[in-house]
Parts: sequence; structure tokens; C-alpha cells
Amino acid sequence: MSAPRRLVVNADDFGLSEGVNAGIVRAHEEGIVTSTSLMVHGAGAEAAALAAARLPALGVGLHLDLAEWECVDGEWRAVYERVDAADAAAVAAELEAQLGRFRELLGREPGHLDSHQHVHRSEPVRSLMGARAKELRVPLRHHGRVRYCGAFYGRGHGNAPQPGAVTPARLAALVAGIPAGATELCCHPGRDPEPGGYGAERVLELEALCDPGVREAADRAEVRLCTFAEALRDLPG
Repeated sequence: MSAPRRLVVNADDFGLSEGVNAGIVRAHEEGIVTSTSLMVHGAGAEAAALAAARLPALGVGLHLDLAEWECVDGEWRAVYERVDAADAAAVAAELEAQLGRFRELLGREPGHLDSHQHVHRSEPVRSLMGARAKELRVPLRHHGRVRYCGAFYGRGHGNAPQPGAVTPARLAALVAGIPAGATELCCHPGRDPEPGGYGAERVLELEALCDPGVREAADRAEVRLCTFAEALRDLPG
């Protein structure tokens, strides 16, 4: 008997905007999204929390938001910065503030932790989030027993558009090809092609995530779509 394969399809940026919220909800209800990460300071955070309350099968974690960076003419520039990611005390305080806001909005602890633009891959954010994840007994992206797959993304080197990376065929191949164990596949769906940024790609992602052929590919490959909690519960060890 082959080893089980569990796939968490996690949508980042829940709460960012109305269009992103709508895309994530549709990708969960009509597609393969099983989990999402909430930006508690986003303009649509309260609406996202209300949506999550009526979607009990949707796992919800915290998407720690310290800053936003964009690539302009080959250079990365800050759009905004809540705190200096190199300031451990400031990061620790902001992490606790965002965890507190998450509890206020959803009435529970997050089911997993990750961060906007993967800022927790560097210190001191990595250690601070790792410690909190351990205390909460929840997964932290890029750490532990859940592998991370970021290949379903519509931008490439230098932030250049690569629409071929977010087609239904590409997604079906990624889903069917995951290894044994637990894997997180990250996505960024959105309903409306918001101007600038990643808006157009969000719409392409949404259509791929809702394509019936993708779920069929998962079924044929005997890949179980699940939340982080379900993935870890089902695996030995």
C-alpha cells in the first residue's frame, strides 16, 4: 500500500480586499482551496472573518503582515512598513498584536502561521514565529512536517508575468505530482483584476483552482485535499 499523500491548498491574503475575499471564498466553495491565511490589518479583514464563520471546513491561519515590497524596474521598494523586520522587540510586539486581533475577529487561535512575502524566512522573525507556533502547536510555513510548494505563482524572475505557471493544466500536474506525506500548495486567488500588482494573475489562479479537471487529477492520483490539522492528524509520527 502506497504512503498517503495529503495536500493543503492554502490561499494567502484573506482580508486584503473585497475582491481577494470573494476569490478565496469561491475557490473554497467551488474549487480545491482548503485553507487560508488572514491579514488582520487588511481592508477586508472583518468581512473575511464573517465569511470564515460560515465556512467551517475552511482552515484559517495568521498571515503575519510586517511590510509590502514591490519590484519596480528591477529594484524592490517598500510600499509600506509596519515595523522594521530586523527589530526583534518591534516584531515580537507586532506578532502578539496581530495574534490578538486574529482572536478578536475569529474567536479562536489560528490553525497555522505564515507571513506576507515570506518575511519569516529571516531572523529574528523566524525564531519569534517558530516559538509561537510551538506554543500554539500549529504548523509554521517552511518548517516542520508539512512541505511547501510555491510553484503555482504567476510571476517569475524580476517579477515578470508568467501566466503559463497558473493554468489548469499546470495546477493539475502539481497536484497529481506531490510526494508522500503532507504538502502545502500556496495560491493567491482573487475575483477582480485589481489594477497593478498581482491582480490579473489572481483571476487566472482562481479559474485554475475552480477547474473541475484539477480536482479530478487529485482524485485519480489519490491525493487527499485537507486542512493543516487534518493533514497532520492523518500522518504517522
